[in-house]
Amino acid sequence: MKLTYYGHACFQVEIGGKKILFDPFITYNELARHIDINSIETDYIFISHGHADHIADAIGIAKRTGATIVSAWEIHEWVSKQGIEKSHPMNTGGKWQFDFGTVKCVVAQHSSGLPDGSYGGNPMGFLFLTPEGNFYYSGDTALTLDMQLIPVWANLQFAVLPIGDNFTMDVQDAIRCADFVQCNKVVGVHYDTFGFIKIDKKAAQQSFEAAGKSLLLPAIGTSIDV
Repeated sequence: MKLTYYGHACFQVEIGGKKILFDPFITYNELARHIDINSIETDYIFISHGHADHIADAIGIAKRTGATIVSAWEIHEWVSKQGIEKSHPMNTGGKWQFDFGTVKCVVAQHSSGLPDGSYGGNPMGFLFLTPEGNFYYSGDTALTLDMQLIPVWANLQFAVLPIGDNFTMDVQDAIRCADFVQCNKVVGVHYDTFGFIKIDKKAAQQSFEAAGKSLLLPAIGTSIDV
């Protein structure tokens, strides 16, 4: 499965000929200023929660590409008011069969407010069950015992986890999360963008290696096979 990293917590995977973008925050990310946002084509945009650093480019990309936005009910209502016609609402615990596979919404321990200050609903993570492999994107979250349920539903090929601390899990909690979800291949996100979440990338990868796991930190704008 191909994964392209666009900085912060924004990435795209390609499954069954469909392109799926997550938490688009590119235009306002100085670290991603070399990315031409108008070159990004996508079929779906999954939004884990309403904070600006996860939703800022969602409306623009969706209007240009015709992508379907998938999010919590409250975000679905908000994007509909912004002129988005193709939107699929979900909520924690629910699942839906899309044309690329099944997605189950899972617990994330965080907060969620939309850019205009309105309520963004429950933050969520996403569990993807597809013919090309299964993966878990936790969204912004603390470490939670609910993560131990993930292996009940799926054997994972990889997990995408925040590692920047302050607002989310740090490296050590992400390693514990990898234990909970029984996955040794992790793509790290939500780090370095702001002063609050700067990390030592080499030390982070060494910590994962010492725990018998791999931490993948692709450069912004590059693609990896996972």
